[in-house]
Amino acid sequence: MHSHRRRNPIRRGAPALLSAAALITGGLAVASQSAAFATTTTTTTSSTASASTSASAVPTHRLCSQPSKPGYMACEAVVRTDLKAQKTLARHDTPKGFGPADLQAAYNLPKDAGKGATVAIVDANDDPNAEKDLAAYRSQYGLPECSTSNGCFKKTDQDGGTNYPAPDAGWAGEISLDVDMVSAACPQCKILLVEAKSASMDDLGAAVNQAVKQGAKYVSNSYGGSESADDTKADDQYFKHPGVAITVSSGDSGYGVEYPAASPYVTAVGGTSLKKDSSTRGYSESVWGTSAGGDGAGSGCSGYEAKPSWQKDTGCGKRSVADVASVADPATGLAVYDTYQASGWNVYGGTSASSPFIAGVYALAGAPGSGDTPASYPYAHPDQLNDVTSGSNGSCGNYLCQAGKGYDGPTGLGTPNGVSAFTK
Repeated sequence: MHSHRRRNPIRRGAPALLSAAALITGGLAVASQSAAFATTTTTTTSSTASASTSASAVPTHRLCSQPSKPGYMACEAVVRTDLKAQKTLARHDTPKGFGPADLQAAYNLPKDAGKGATVAIVDANDDPNAEKDLAAYRSQYGLPECSTSNGCFKKTDQDGGTNYPAPDAGWAGEISLDVDMVSAACPQCKILLVEAKSASMDDLGAAVNQAVKQGAKYVSNSYGGSESADDTKADDQYFKHPGVAITVSSGDSGYGVEYPAASPYVTAVGGTSLKKDSSTRGYSESVWGTSAGGDGAGSGCSGYEAKPSWQKDTGCGKRSVADVASVADPATGLAVYDTYQASGWNVYGGTSASSPFIAGVYALAGAPGSGDTPASYPYAHPDQLNDVTSGSNGSCGNYLCQAGKGYDGPTGLGTPNGVSAFTK
């Protein structure tokens, strides 16, 4: 693949990404609400982001900037630039993009599960506004308060203290997306934000270890880089945590495998386009991406990682990516509130949305077995998922980039239909 390239033994971030400040201030074209969020009916509302357009049909920018030196990873969040950010909303207005009620309905999620469970978010750099922005999101959608004062929200550095790293607008947007998606999936969950001092794999990995040390049984990672032969060492250092559900974004550059999504110890989370329709479910999904490739959910066959015993697809002798998926297409994107060098309500997408959402779904399902690798759970219950059978993220010519019945690369075994597929 052409982005997130990495040379052994160090990683390099994605090419030429713009900061969040540049993305959402000034000069952005404002699309009409009906054009941006078209449904299958003639009625459109700002709370329904069920667009019928493809990922390539809407202009976006990635949130994270180009790393200044090798050895660094890039976050997997994108923002729509055709929609004007909203600092405040009119009395009866709602944010553009899917909100919690939409996602809970689309994925048949219980509303009251997960109480007391802690979902950890691992990101680089500091978001100084993380807690207050989270409060605004949850207040808007009537979700329970999640603050430091009531014990629901906690922010820590990678060493477990409060010596937070330098703030960064791009990663702050990523953090806003992550905490909002955990909130949407599991409103009763606690949220632990662990901020790595930099976007290096070593610092991000140390933050993963810190999250587990603090007792989180669910840890989301919304970043990636190209594979390398040294990945198996990082597996053992940072991701081998039996009894902990670790989710990782599969990538935003279409067909091609990224690390750490390729680790056999994590649940690699792909992405879909989610559309509201008149079916019994009320929604339908296809692969986020196009056959031309270049954008959309990442997928493919690892060049280095051994195939986990629970993966049975026959077209890849090593680890296949992804395992499961949820909405990630910015054309059918998520409402997110972000004010650090940003302008409030925006529509975000990327597999950075699907990873924390699936971590929240794992939390709804209950604590994993103490010796288990929870990535194996969906493979025991494929009939409990929504099978995504249309779309592609590249032109590989087989299931590793093309959706079909059963397992495929871009969406894995499918998307949540309740939580039964995420428990033993």
